[in-house]
Formats: sequence, structure tokens, C-alpha cells
Amino acid sequence: MNLSKETKFLMNKYNITANKNYGQNFLIDENVVNGIIEQAQVSRNDLVIEIGPGLGTLTSSLLDCAGKVICIELDTNMLKILNDRFGLYNNFELINNDVLKVDLHNLISKNSNFKKVKVVANLPYYITTPIIMKLLEDKLNLTSITVMVQKEVAERLTETPGGKNTGSITYSINYYTNAKTILEVPKTSFIPSPKVDSSVIKLDVLDNPKIKVLNEEIFFKIVKCAFMQKRKTLVNSLSNSGISNKEILENILTELNIDTRIRAEQLTLEQFGMLSDKLSKI
Repeated sequence: MNLSKETKFLMNKYNITANKNYGQNFLIDENVVNGIIEQAQVSRNDLVIEIGPGLGTLTSSLLDCAGKVICIELDTNMLKILNDRFGLYNNFELINNDVLKVDLHNLISKNSNFKKVKVVANLPYYITTPIIMKLLEDKLNLTSITVMVQKEVAERLTETPGGKNTGSITYSINYYTNAKTILEVPKTSFIPSPKVDSSVIKLDVLDNPKIKVLNEEIFFKIVKCAFMQKRKTLVNSLSNSGISNKEILENILTELNIDTRIRAEQLTLEQFGMLSDKLSKI
């Protein structure tokens, strides 16, 4: 049975429709599933955390490759389907909760027998960024994060700081990971078809952040504030946000050989780091 027929069969059998509140679109493209598994390099040595498994399309392939798959599913309508399909697998665990509320540190420590921990998921698009940032900011012992996201979001996440698609999230992703797009996924790969195309991205989590800063909290606050008024210059954005006054900011930029008229999206990760360190000492 191909994935399209299997998905329709499951939806009919369990009287399921895609829940817009949970951003559900069911993947029906076998090539995409195979591509995700291949690029994530899932093996029997891996603990895989899948967020929002839905009907279990990706779960089925993950269970065939991984040492263990822990599925975190918020929608109670999906629990019976997932348990019916995979309940007899000895490497399957299902958690009914919002991933943002799950203690992932504890979950991973309970499964410390696995060499690597990987997140593999078709993320709900309405909550993509909070989920990814939780995974990174919690400093979990993750090897990689391979997820499907909205194409426009993928372009910001995988951009090089200073590129045309740069946003504040770009610096966070570059701080913690090496990021790349690995698959382009047309809207026809889903039931129902979303209004936008998607991309699968892979974030290889670094052992240590790409740059060293004196104060991470200040660093990320500066990046966030710099993009709150993106059309303004960096100096105006930061001074309007109360980070510091214009004179001090201009003096620091001059000292760092950075144009005082520069906009936030033009800075490199390293330049934001140097700026952060200067402001941390004030």
C-alpha cells in the first residue's frame, strides 16, 4: 500500500481529519520519508525523538532503523492510532504532551544507553521556532535535528548571517549548529496540501557554540533587540530598545571597525559577539 492510500485508509478507519489547530498535514511522499531517514543517518545506536508523529508515517520508517523511537504527540486523537500501529514494537514509546512542557533532559538521561540522540520530525509549522529554540537553548545532548519546516522559515534558519534571508533566528541557529537544507518538499506531498512549500533541514549540533561570548543572555538579548526594528540602523534599534545610548553604541562600533550606519542583518555572528562582549563590560 502506498503512503497516499495508507493515509486515506487510516483517516477513514479512525474517522480522522487534519486538525488545523495543531498544524496537521499528513506526509504521503515516500521519497521524502526515505530522504529524511537517509539524511538523518538513523541507526540502531540512536535514540530518536519524534515530535508530532501524527498518523505515524515517519514513525514506521524510524522504528525500522533506530534503536528506540520516543514519540511526543499532543493530539489525543492520534494516540490510539499510534498505539494500534506500533504498540507491539519493543523500541517504541509514546508520550502524550506538549513538547515545550516535556523535561527532555530527564527523558534523554533515562535512555543513556544510546550513543547518539537525534530529533527527527515533521514539525507543526505554527510552533516551529519555539520548538527548535527549546531544543538548542536547553543544551540537550543532541547530535542532530532533522526537521521539516515551512520553506520560508528554512531559508532564515539555514542562511549565513549577513545573507539576504537573515533574521534574528539565523544567529541563534548559527551559534549552536551547522545548518543546511537537505530536501525541498512540494505542497503536493501532503494531505491536505498546505498553502506553502516545505523544506527539510538538518542542524548538526556543535559540541561548543561557534563563538565564545562573555554573557550569552546579553548576546541573545542584543540580537533580538537589533531585529525588533529591522528597517532602522543597528544603533537606532539598540538605543530605542534601551540597550545603550547612541553615543556609546557608535563609539563601540567605530572601535570594532564597523560602519555606524550598518543594519542588524548585515552583521556577522562574530561581530555580534564582539559587540555583546563590549556591552557586557559596561
